[in-house]
Amino acid sequence: MSIISNIERYISLTEKEQKAFETICEKRVVEKHEFLVEPGQNCYCQIYVINGALRSYFLTPEGEEHTIQFALEDWFISDFNSYITQSPASLYVQACERTEVIEIGYLEVEQLCIEYPVFERFFRLVAQKAFAFSQKRALANLGLSATERFLEFETQYPNIVNRYPQYMLASYLGMSAEFLSKVRKKIKGFEER
Repeated sequence: MSIISNIERYISLTEKEQKAFETICEKRVVEKHEFLVEPGQNCYCQIYVINGALRSYFLTPEGEEHTIQFALEDWFISDFNSYITQSPASLYVQACERTEVIEIGYLEVEQLCIEYPVFERFFRLVAQKAFAFSQKRALANLGLSATERFLEFETQYPNIVNRYPQYMLASYLGMSAEFLSKVRKKIKGFEER
């Protein structure tokens, strides 16, 4: 199970711990455009992508989408605020293509961590990494130009740039799809010189 390889990048598991973790994993296939989380629902699970592509986003009162996170193979996604606080979600988590996932329930994770404290370390390390990434993204949004944000994103995540529609990339980077198109044309113009 590839999720075990993901976990073992952070912690070592005994066979018993691995089997205990596998018992709380629920595999599911979601079709393109299907929602796994919607605003107002309590988010009861973390979602691990086996194959496919998901994204989380919210809508402004005017109906404008703002992408918060992308998730491809071997990534986790959720409305983490809703998941952690067990309160109503504010995000949509949607399949951008047919996607196979593993859902890991909140209550099951809590019980697993009580029975096998090694998992506390795993979830803490993952949360710390996610927090550090969020801070880096916030600083980039505040301190970099649109072109610099796109170039940095494209360098770090070429698979995302090639798999998601431009309007989703633009909403993640904090610009309109039209403006991102101009940025990409400008960059391509410089590359061709």
